[in-house]
Amino acid sequence: MKRTFEYDNKANLVSCKAGKIRGYREAGSLVFKGITYARAQRFHRPQPYVYEEEFDASNYGYVAPLLTNDRPGGEVLVPHRYWPQDEDCLNLNIWTPDADDKKRPVMVWLHGGGFFAGSSIEQLAYEGGNMSQRGDVVVVSLNHRLNILGFFDLSDFGPEYENSGNAGMDDIICALKWIRDNIGYFGGDPDNVTLFGQSGGGAKITCLLQMHEADGLFSRGINMSGVITGTLCDCTDTEKGLAEAIMKDLGLSDIKELETVELHALISSYNKLSGAFMKAGKSIGQNPHVNSFYRGDPVIYGFRSESASVPLMVGSVFGEFYSFAHMPYDKRNMSAEEGRAFLREIFRRKKEPMEILEKLLEEFEKAYPERNPVDLYTLDTIFRKGEQKYILDRAAICPGGTYSYMFNVDMPVDGGRTPWHCADIPYVFANTCLCPYTWDEDVRQELEDSIFGAVMAFARTGSPETNKTGNWPACTMDTDNIMVINADGWQLRPDFDKELIPMASEHDLHMEIGEIQH
Repeated sequence: MKRTFEYDNKANLVSCKAGKIRGYREAGSLVFKGITYARAQRFHRPQPYVYEEEFDASNYGYVAPLLTNDRPGGEVLVPHRYWPQDEDCLNLNIWTPDADDKKRPVMVWLHGGGFFAGSSIEQLAYEGGNMSQRGDVVVVSLNHRLNILGFFDLSDFGPEYENSGNAGMDDIICALKWIRDNIGYFGGDPDNVTLFGQSGGGAKITCLLQMHEADGLFSRGINMSGVITGTLCDCTDTEKGLAEAIMKDLGLSDIKELETVELHALISSYNKLSGAFMKAGKSIGQNPHVNSFYRGDPVIYGFRSESASVPLMVGSVFGEFYSFAHMPYDKRNMSAEEGRAFLREIFRRKKEPMEILEKLLEEFEKAYPERNPVDLYTLDTIFRKGEQKYILDRAAICPGGTYSYMFNVDMPVDGGRTPWHCADIPYVFANTCLCPYTWDEDVRQELEDSIFGAVMAFARTGSPETNKTGNWPACTMDTDNIMVINADGWQLRPDFDKELIPMASEHDLHMEIGEIQH
């Protein structure tokens, strides 16, 4: 009988270009955690790292320091875990069926949290073992510098800081180069690398498409809820003024001293001073910086033609941020007319013309005929609004390689809450067993199988179409061929919310949350 766990000093040693790395075997997968892929001096570009001795990859590495302490909350909706933080955080994790020469597709996960928070192990659903085993793929997740350590532009202080405003992205590129050079020793194919990431992780995929140094380091991308217009916007100026204010506050006289000052002191000063700079409309260094290394948001600056050969899947979930809040109603026994009455009360309080609401309801009921009209209250517009342009722009330069989806499955919370930001992640990783909110046995396994199958098909062929999805054509520059993922099946609905989303964005229903009494 095959053992499900093996960890000793005579097995599971991989000799690769970076050196000798020892992991362990668990539930049929070889697991390597916390592998250092580079070292970095604060505000400088990462440098490759070679192991002089055998590397023990049995433990997760440090995660990137955050600006504030994590505060547990919302664990029922997004189960988290917390881990020690340190600047020495450039590490990655690998799950593989075997360290052989099979050349499996490689799936590289980029975590969410914008460009200022999160980690490769932040959510329970980020575990790669089930994906590796079920999909016969190599799964990699990685940590990189964040916030002031990863996106603080000091280029005004000299050429050595020319890309300090994108140091976190430089880390990811360095990790992808490590994967290119070493993943073949772990059973992966360096010529078939699919990036997938959610929220900030999806936004990082977009950034990489816009960075010439990332060309050729990945083959495909899956951008999950990562088109966040206005929220993860690029920085177009430097942090010179804020840096000088921090130096004055800390009693420093030279920019080099900012590289070595104690981290807690740096973060405390930053937190104390950055609010005033942000209020004044100045950049505070928590997002990518447009420069010669990074072209900028493609919705504004256009996609680089050099990225045209990279197929993308792009999508979001029905409710996103709006579905995190407890709803001021219970729709389990709510009729369609009662749902409409709830929305009319909101419009009455907002003093908006009822004709606008009726038009919104008309468009909503055309787009989502299966839903109670009250769900218009949690309809996401933050992500979907930006996606509509992003997808068509991408399809214009990548014809036949741009695929669109909407995750439209309610969860067994509060009697059936619309899906929230991150709700789709466990299905992609084949990790619904780790997240109790997915345990609706009427839909769970079938839904996981269909979503996971589409992700694996895309990683292997560049198309997500399977016998479970049915016909799924790529988008064109004129048509968003969006696949709507429902609990009872998948449905292709081209341009189904084309009129709804701009109108819903203009007339916000969410301002009244918590104020409606029932």
